[in-house]
Amino acid sequence: MPLHRRTALRALLGSGLAALGAATAPAARAQAFPSRTIKFVVPFGPGSGTDTSARYFAKKLQDLTGQAVVVENKPGANGFLAVKQVLAAPADGYTVFIGSNSTLAVNAALFKELPYDPVKDFSPLTMMMRSPAMLVVPPAAPYGDLKGLLAHARANPGKVNFGAGSAGYQLMGELLNDMAGVQTVHVPFKSAGETMTAVASGTVDYAFAEVTAVLELARGARLKILAVAADKRVGNAPEVPTMGEAGLSGFEAYTWVGAMVPARTPAAETARLAELFTAISRMDETRAFYERLGAAPMTGGPAQMHDFQRKEIALWKRIVSQAKVPLQ
Repeated sequence: MPLHRRTALRALLGSGLAALGAATAPAARAQAFPSRTIKFVVPFGPGSGTDTSARYFAKKLQDLTGQAVVVENKPGANGFLAVKQVLAAPADGYTVFIGSNSTLAVNAALFKELPYDPVKDFSPLTMMMRSPAMLVVPPAAPYGDLKGLLAHARANPGKVNFGAGSAGYQLMGELLNDMAGVQTVHVPFKSAGETMTAVASGTVDYAFAEVTAVLELARGARLKILAVAADKRVGNAPEVPTMGEAGLSGFEAYTWVGAMVPARTPAAETARLAELFTAISRMDETRAFYERLGAAPMTGGPAQMHDFQRKEIALWKRIVSQAKVPLQ
């Protein structure tokens, strides 16, 4: 073979191998990912449904990958502190935001301006769980059912208050005001745990919280559950009536949890995490875990979560408008 043809062939082979290497680099990187500790950042304190989900998924992700997964609670400022930390971290797939309906949907409806965009700043991995909210009061409350609470609120307009550990629970309280025709006052807290402590001590008159934050306290007689805001009773508390059964037809409110990474995260790492998270959400033991808590897993992947999130934002914006909730 002439020298010039051998030289051209070597050049062609070299460029082909280089192109192949460039094309397979993301795939190879994804196969190697993760290769070190992953951090989950949770915008609420221990004891919340978001925290419970984060710790469950952290254990399962660690089992699947062989890499350590740590959970860091960063409560306060309506989730802004946690969001800021996640978005400031390197976008390499090793920092995951475990968000909720509050941080990923409700804040977009409740605030005039947000320091982040819950849709544009994040890439969804999967939905994790959904849990109906429960309406709770102090154990020494003078009323034993929803009708009694509403009668007390109507007799004392502006004097009855409700606690909320996030924007989502605030809007549930505002929705109750709107649908029941009462006027109660919102008292903010940093987390569901703080809110339940305030209810138990009688510092606030009532609150909404997810099932996971309520049941053990209620069984220890530290709280009294009046109703569950769902279309049917929950399996692990069948004695608790729905809001409709308790006297307020049509009132339903759920919390949900989902996983996100910063939108700048490379596609290969995002896809690998989404694959792992979705696999965990579809495990039989995950369904059993959530059913014991009175919740249910949500098994949609990135595309489903994206659509779900946008619909939730639209829902809460409509509720804010209907209930005439002042924007913050």
